[in-house]
Amino acid sequence: MENFRTYIHSLIDLSEEGWMALRPALTTARYKKGHCLLQEGQVCNKLFFISTGYCRAFYRKGEQEVNTNFFFESEIATNNDSFWTGEKSKFSIQACENISTVILDRSILLKAGQENHEIATLGRLCLHQTAAKLESHASLFKLMTAQERYGYLEKHNPVMLQRVPLNQLSSYLGIARETISRIRSRRS
Repeated sequence: MENFRTYIHSLIDLSEEGWMALRPALTTARYKKGHCLLQEGQVCNKLFFISTGYCRAFYRKGEQEVNTNFFFESEIATNNDSFWTGEKSKFSIQACENISTVILDRSILLKAGQENHEIATLGRLCLHQTAAKLESHASLFKLMTAQERYGYLEKHNPVMLQRVPLNQLSSYLGIARETISRIRSRRS
């Protein structure tokens, strides 16, 4: 829970009163590799702060899984649209390693946000941070070639290149596995 408090304080200088208002919305949980934190078609009622391990967001397109996001330590895993609108999720979130999380319950969090302006501000900041990450990923496809997308990850998220299997990475980047292998061999 301490790394979660550090994360919170990186976003907002939360008072002790604010922390006490937030506490009822928090639980901790551990999940084994392969466990789905959110299934496609469910409403996302939780934010998952990843303490250890990582997970992925993906959807199925026929027989293929398309990876849309990865969430590593000190990041929030969620489906923003589903969480804020109450609509069913269009993708799943799955643990890729054994993970430990701090879970924020939507209904308790929203109630706390109505009663405490710090919690409301914190919610907006979390939303902003996850939305910015999604926009950054979308920009990769709009502005960069396959080689530039891979180079961007090398520079800005090298942990992804080290921990994510090649087939999931190629799906995330929209690049064939063979193309990633060629890019890697050219860079060696």
